[in-house]
Amino acid sequence: MTILRFRSKTGQFRITCNDNDEFVKIFNEISQNNLKIPVELLRVKLNNGNIISVNDVQGVTVAQLGLKNGEMLAIDFIEGEGSNSASVAINNNPTEEKSNKPRQSKMDDELDNDKGLIKRQMGSFCRHGPRGMCEYCSPLPPWSEEYQADHGIKHLSFHAYLSELRSRLNENNQIPVLTPSRFTVLEKCPSGHLPWPRGICSQCQPSAISLNRQKYRLVDHVEILSPTIVDKFIGAWRNTGRQRVGLLLGKYDRYDKVPLGVNAIVSDIYELPQKDFDDGISIEDFSKDGENGKEFENVNKILLDMGMEILGMIYTDLSDAGTNDGKVICKRHNKSFFMSSSEVILAAKWQNKFNHHCKWSSEKNEEFSSRFVTCIISGNTNGEIDIAAYQASESAEALVKGDIIVGSTHPGQVYINNENDDKSKTRKRYIPDIFYEDKNEYGVIVKHKASPTFPVEYLLVSLTHGFPEESSSSENIFTYESTFPIEHRELHGENVSIDNIKNYIPHSIKFTQDMNIEETPIVVAELRDFHVQLWLQQHEGEFMSSEEVAQLRKVLFNNNDDVMQVAQYLNTCDGWRNLCAVAQLY
Repeated sequence: MTILRFRSKTGQFRITCNDNDEFVKIFNEISQNNLKIPVELLRVKLNNGNIISVNDVQGVTVAQLGLKNGEMLAIDFIEGEGSNSASVAINNNPTEEKSNKPRQSKMDDELDNDKGLIKRQMGSFCRHGPRGMCEYCSPLPPWSEEYQADHGIKHLSFHAYLSELRSRLNENNQIPVLTPSRFTVLEKCPSGHLPWPRGICSQCQPSAISLNRQKYRLVDHVEILSPTIVDKFIGAWRNTGRQRVGLLLGKYDRYDKVPLGVNAIVSDIYELPQKDFDDGISIEDFSKDGENGKEFENVNKILLDMGMEILGMIYTDLSDAGTNDGKVICKRHNKSFFMSSSEVILAAKWQNKFNHHCKWSSEKNEEFSSRFVTCIISGNTNGEIDIAAYQASESAEALVKGDIIVGSTHPGQVYINNENDDKSKTRKRYIPDIFYEDKNEYGVIVKHKASPTFPVEYLLVSLTHGFPEESSSSENIFTYESTFPIEHRELHGENVSIDNIKNYIPHSIKFTQDMNIEETPIVVAELRDFHVQLWLQQHEGEFMSSEEVAQLRKVLFNNNDDVMQVAQYLNTCDGWRNLCAVAQLY
């Protein structure tokens, strides 16, 4: 038996129900016995901020809404026939409010509408003709455990997981099925007591955390468009022995090898401001409001023009094996670790910066987890340089957000912070109990309390990676043959300025003077390099105006086959002619 409390303009009342009662029944009872208002005018505000009507909860039970015994809900009505009272608590035009929020991508909309059924061929157990169907050959749902096991898929795709959750609801139901984890004390508790740490109650106190390995992943595969991208990136380590870190640039697309899968297609790597060492990297602040804010804007301006975004980060962890045959030391394996606790926490921090917009999230800003990926270049068990791709779990993001975990001296273990070690003046850290489940030597599932550490595997999600296959539809829009210096490698002896730029894009600099039309394809190839475009963007206003730089990108990348249009623009662009004239003085 469950008691739900309701607060309205006319006062408070309570309704007794069962967990398996449909919420439509409660709407009808309120309409007939309590507020005496047509049921279609009623609006109930849930504690997660969502506002629902009777049409939203067709076939949805009290338990499916996550309502608990004694929960207080706000109820109001929109102004209409049968109602003389005005309502201010409910937004009468919620679509207008939502229009200002970032929407989920078109690809997500397509995946939402795709059932993702897995087709099967007739087998030996089938006893029907070619036009028939039975339980042995009927399509499987995209979350099928049988299909996962047969194809070695460790994690469900995010939209397959969503489909599984939505399958329990009415087909036309738009109730959010995703609730982001919250492991912090609620700041504005409805009970009205003093804020934490001066006061706390059961309503604002987070529950104990029970960690399980995440069954889904927001990205299934990382596809790097050219081996040259990686080869150029690790070239810095080959030349200096220092590690490097960069951001993966590209776009997300569907991945057909996994039901309702998502593919992160990497077009290039941007090496952000950093201090590199033999055994690690120090990353400088890279954000809109940070010390490198201008650089952040330059990179994002290029990505916006190209229809791209930041997909994730990539870094090296390489040590030469000393065998003089190109072999490297294997540090990461099943007897040590694949991703250390400090690295998982770093990944979670970056994921919290790049939130994923999803209309199925219960958050008001419609955000849930992140598609930001982390790739590590290190040695495999054969001593070869290899790539591994990961994401931190959604629970890891919430644990980092709550300042609950830190890295450990044992890389395979995550250390839990001490509540009393919070040195901030307000001391807002709250550490709930953390448990995780594991199998003992007898194969029995046992629950352990994480005190003071727990295995990092509970916060880790692995992805697949690779280069395009012959049948892939992914296209390179950047070129990778240029020797143009990569940004922020000044300490490596790689630098470019107006006095030496003609050494790196010689055909482009001489083009407006010689006007050799036959060299136009070579010029286009030189200028379609991401690092060339970034240099031009960094120096906008010095030689070329911002409008001229943007127009050059448009001509280069939006008209892939029309090289003559590029030639015409370079010949008539005053800013480009000015840059070439100055460059040839050196």
